[in-house]
Amino acid sequence: MNFNLPFIPERPEKPRSSGLTMVMDKGLSLREAEDLCEVASEYTDFVKLGFGTGLLTPGVKEKIKLYQQAGIKPYFGGTLFEAFIARNMFDDYRKFIADSGVETAEVSDGVLPIEHDKKCEYINLLSKEFQIFSEVGTKLKGKEISNAEWVSWMKSELEAGAWKVIAEARESGNMGIYKEDGSANSQLIMDIKKEIAPEHILWEAPLKSQQVWFIKLLGPNVNLGNISQSEVIPLETLRRGLRGDTLQSFIP
Repeated sequence: MNFNLPFIPERPEKPRSSGLTMVMDKGLSLREAEDLCEVASEYTDFVKLGFGTGLLTPGVKEKIKLYQQAGIKPYFGGTLFEAFIARNMFDDYRKFIADSGVETAEVSDGVLPIEHDKKCEYINLLSKEFQIFSEVGTKLKGKEISNAEWVSWMKSELEAGAWKVIAEARESGNMGIYKEDGSANSQLIMDIKKEIAPEHILWEAPLKSQQVWFIKLLGPNVNLGNISQSEVIPLETLRRGLRGDTLQSFIP
């Protein structure tokens, strides 16, 4: 901080396991990635190379090294994992991410139907080499998952070796843990919160209103993901009570 203002919430030092911010990289150029690192590396813990962009973005290995040198952990989005699994190429996927130099991997079944025991097997196998995010929820409109299934799957994926479970929202913020209008599915979130410690969950929250909602519910060190590269510092101001939405939340 540029001035020691009192009554600012404390944030854990990096590398941290709570208060995580995961940024969505949808195909940033090296120059744009450099700009992100210059301005926001202190506040960014992970960068997800979204969906299948890791196969198409030029200089992806160079960008991975750039993020790592800035103290940020990059990894490939779960949809790329599903694209390999759909082709029965799990070993190729494991080799691809290892050769890319990442240390984190995401396992998801948001589009591709994967039997849950098999998904847990993938998590367990990958956890021997990588830090694992597993994503729970669907990207398919109209597919229903009960609250009990959300809780059960999150628990079993953590037991299988996931470091954190990601609560699905898509980059649009209107699926999974949110309703179509972007408002929180509060009953689902409360049911999850009753059974699983919040520090084990990374909540996707691409919209400011969602970020505010979670900070007010779980505090400034809630784990939040799918943040735009231009919204990292604005999110940090929300966490610190330096924006109108949370200004009065942390003043005694």
